[in-house]
Amino acid sequence: MKKILQDSRGPLTAKRFFRLRQMLLLALSIGIVLIGPYLQQQLVMAQSALPSKVATGNLWQEASFPVENFETYTSPFGPRGGDFHYGLDLAAPEGSYIRNWWGGQIVEVWEDGRCGTGMVVRSGNWEHIYCHLRGRVLTANGGRYYTDREGTLQIWQGQTVPAGARIARVGMTGRTSGPHLHWGLKYSGRWVDPALVLREMYSNQS
Repeated sequence: MKKILQDSRGPLTAKRFFRLRQMLLLALSIGIVLIGPYLQQQLVMAQSALPSKVATGNLWQEASFPVENFETYTSPFGPRGGDFHYGLDLAAPEGSYIRNWWGGQIVEVWEDGRCGTGMVVRSGNWEHIYCHLRGRVLTANGGRYYTDREGTLQIWQGQTVPAGARIARVGMTGRTSGPHLHWGLKYSGRWVDPALVLREMYSNQS
């Protein structure tokens, strides 16, 4: 017996099928138009917020890719499993060095059950967050510092670090299923998709 596709309004004829298809394409086009300006706005924010010393020429020439021995992106910025993933996961072999994205001040180092060993660097209106680091956070002389003895690293909270400096190593601390850097970016307290920034950095390479 020949099956006939139908819904509450009766058989789904060829005419109605193509009409539905056109409606879906229209909805998709509207969605792209609505999302496009938001992505463009994020890129403009990312460009205009960089320190004034590179206000001319290539805005991204002093920024550094945040991890050595990069392998692949494992989890993007956005919704994930009923939650929201506020960062970009960059897989690399455990022990690979992490480089400071932009020159600034270490404003916080900490340990918790989710991020593991973590670090925040502030560069003007930007904050860059690094999670799942190898090593520990200790206190001494009234201050806090991140230490990784095997990697010969000791980074104090409050210290200034230049762009590209090795500040940590990829580890497995916190909630993670494999070695990677969770890299988050905030501008004026609002989360920004790191992939947009990396894309802009790549497109402006000299």
